Amino acid sequence: MSRIGKLPVKVPGGVSVTVSGRKVEVKGGKGTLSREVPPEVKVEFADGAITLTPAVEAENTKALWGLYRVLINNMVVGVTAGYKIELEIVGVGYKAELKGKDLLIAAGLSETVLFKARPGLDYKTDGPNKIVVEGIDKEKVGQAAADIRRIRPPEPYKGKGIRYAGEQVRRKAGKTAGK
Repeated sequence: MSRIGKLPVKVPGGVSVTVSGRKVEVKGGKGTLSREVPPEVKVEFADGAITLTPAVEAENTKALWGLYRVLINNMVVGVTAGYKIELEIVGVGYKAELKGKDLLIAAGLSETVLFKARPGLDYKTDGPNKIVVEGIDKEKVGQAAADIRRIRPPEPYKGKGIRYAGEQVRRKAGKTAGK
């Protein structure tokens, strides 16, 4: 038995859920999300809750059962509250600014990097050293934040680079520390 999979997903008021075949569609105040569920997992919506059960006994059914329960829960949370990830830019001359809907990032490279807007995501800058990525799909928000961080990850000697808000960067001592 999957401990996560057997928990029902509670659907708050103002959110409508449609289950047709293997497709689950969730509509809320912030938008609409849909996902295909594999045939190993059966989805039912009744009494304001979504329940998932394994349809067949297979090796990977328990893993899929728990995975799709969490993915559907993320869809419900996304259409009601949304997701937000904040990034910090640390370094002299490092900054980010909005150019239309795209981000223009100067991070110590020879040229500024233009990070194109992705559908379903909003970018905001709180001053030159903070970037906020918002959206209703948790996967897209997390992937966009990881791609922005990948432009210039924080380095261990001076801590310069793009990091998640609150991320602790492990610092190393330089060459002079051994003398």
